[in-house]
Order: sequence, then C-alpha cells, then structure tokens
Amino acid sequence: MPLAWCDVDLLDKNITDIAERAHGKNKTIRIASKSVRCTYVLKRILERNHVYRGFMCFSGREALFLISQGFDDILLGYPIVNKEEIFDICVATKNGKKIILMVDCEEHLQLINSIAKEVGVTQRLCIDIDMSSDFPGIHFGVLRSPITTVAKGKRLVDRFDSYTNIALSGVMGYEAQVAGLGEMNPANGLKNYVIPLLKKRSIADYSKRRQEIVAYIRSKNHPLEIVNAGGTGSIESSKQEDWVTEITVGSGFFSPALFDYYKQFRHFPAAGFAAQIVRKPKPGYYTCLGGGYIASGPTGKDKQPKPYLPTGVTLTSNEATGEVQTPFEYKGPEKIDIGDAILFRHSKAGELCERFNDLHIISEGKIIDKVPTYRGQGQCFL
Repeated sequence: MPLAWCDVDLLDKNITDIAERAHGKNKTIRIASKSVRCTYVLKRILERNHVYRGFMCFSGREALFLISQGFDDILLGYPIVNKEEIFDICVATKNGKKIILMVDCEEHLQLINSIAKEVGVTQRLCIDIDMSSDFPGIHFGVLRSPITTVAKGKRLVDRFDSYTNIALSGVMGYEAQVAGLGEMNPANGLKNYVIPLLKKRSIADYSKRRQEIVAYIRSKNHPLEIVNAGGTGSIESSKQEDWVTEITVGSGFFSPALFDYYKQFRHFPAAGFAAQIVRKPKPGYYTCLGGGYIASGPTGKDKQPKPYLPTGVTLTSNEATGEVQTPFEYKGPEKIDIGDAILFRHSKAGELCERFNDLHIISEGKIIDKVPTYRGQGQCFL
C-alpha cells in the first residue's frame, strides 16, 4: 500500500444501471477510456451489454495503443496535431481500423488531409461543436470548440468540399455543464439552487443548435455515421434528442466521489485506493502513508479524496490528504490500528489509474486478481 482497487461486483452493477438509464431511445453508449485507463476494465464493460459500442479516447497515442490491444471503433475526443500520430492513425485506417479524428477548425482539416493524401487514404473526421451556453453575465459550460454557433458550424462543414482525403463522418457535442456538474455539491454553496435552472435553459439552447448542424450536414450528403453527445450526468437529457445516435459515458463506471452530488441518479463506488495506517499521533487520531491524490480542475474540498471505509473517518482541516501522509480522526464502530488499511475514493474517475500500476480486483469482499492499468503497461499519454 497504497494500492488501487476495483470492486467488480459494484462495477458490474454500474454497467447494468448505466445501460438501463440509456434504454428506450435506440442509442448506443461509447465508453470514455480517459475515465477508466485500464484495458481489463474496458474489455469487461464492452462484453457486458451490446449497448456498449466503441471508445472515446483522449490522445492519438492512446488510440494507437488501444488498436494494438485489439480494440477498434475509436473516436478521439480532442483534436491532435502531432504529425507522426496522425500519419500512424491514417495508416491504421488504411489497414481497416476505424479511428475517427476530432476537428474544430480548417487548420485541422488542412493538416489531416495532407497526411491522409500522403498515406493514400480517406480519413474519417468528427466536428466538435461547443455546447456551452452564454447567459447574461454567465458563461455556462467549458471552453472547448470555437464552433459556438450554427453559422460557424455550417462554414466548417462547407470547407470539407475543398479537400479530397477527408470525410465528415461524425458530430460531437459534450455538454459538460450538464454531464459533469452535480446539483448537490457542497463546494458550490448557493450555486446549487441556480444550477438546475441553468441546466434546463442550456439543454434547450444547445440541443437546438446540435439539431440544426446535424440537419445541415445530412442535407449536404456527407457520410455521417455518428452523432455523439453527453456524459454520465446527461444520459437522460441526451437520449431525448432524436438526432443523437450515441452517448459517451466514462466516470459512471467507477462512480468517483464527485458523482455523489447528482439528483437524478446514484451509482456504486466501484474503485478507489487504500492507504495504510503507519502511526497514531494522539488518542483518536491516526496517520496513513500517502493519499494526497488531488483531482484536476478548480481546487477545493470536493477535489480531494473522500474517505470511504471504515465509516467514521474524518480528515483534518490543516492537512487533509497529503503528499506523504494523511492524518485523520476516527470515531467509527470498528477497531483499527497500525497496519490496517483505510479505503478512499478519488474525486474523479480517470486520474486514479494514473497513480497506480495495478488495480486489485475485488469480488465478494476478497481480492481475486491484480490487473495492470495503462501506467502498469508502461503507458502515460497525458
């Protein structure tokens, strides 16, 4: 210890429950690999239900790695401009693999077209539409694509006519302000009262934009294969859009601590890490070695790991989870002592596996296996 764990009994429940949430609207679910970063878990999700088809990855090298591991049908979630990666992906496309590159400006089209022409292939591309909403005094969403209006989307679609070795095969819009923002996060304070209203208004705003851009692409007879939307927190709203063909889900499989703060769903805590008690600084207090795996994004209490088991663990306000030690007060019912393990949940899903070489697989309360993460396979993409 410290070590990372994954309870596959809870993971399987999450896989089933997420599939059920998407049921009824003829959508498939694309697995967001950035939230998993373990090929064992990716395979397990894919094999559990036919609704899971394909992956969304976060870098060109990761896409090539997944291809080397026997996976296919990969959509890059972000643009890449590394020429060697694009070249190798075009070669993989020529060899029959399905990898779709993400674009949001003509510079991307120019670069990929020139490399695809060199390889002698037509490379599939997907346009990333920005799903943020601008309200008076509020930018509700994240800063992703420059395609913020229907007009801008149409202009980029029109530019495809000037290139010979690229094909417009997909449209993606990630509504982060709905998919990744809980309504009950104590770190948000009074904002929690406003977030549901902003979400409702934003859904009406961006769904209309997405529909119009998709209709325009189809009117120009592009070979549109996928219209990708959403995330774990927006399944219910994303599936209502008839023009959407698939929904991306990632964090819900592990259900990290940040996903305790949604009103419309609750999944099981299927992954986390264990840190070992190494000393007792004073009565009622204990200290673990390590534990300071702070999540990315705006810093705050909601980005630190959350004690999970045993119940009754309270982090100290002065140190919280630390780089080399994590002190805590304990008032739980179980007897604990030096050498025992405290289980924590990471605030976010994907960053857990960046910290550990292995996931210890738990079933029925026992460790039954140990499998490598991306890091354990010698891979570090971002």
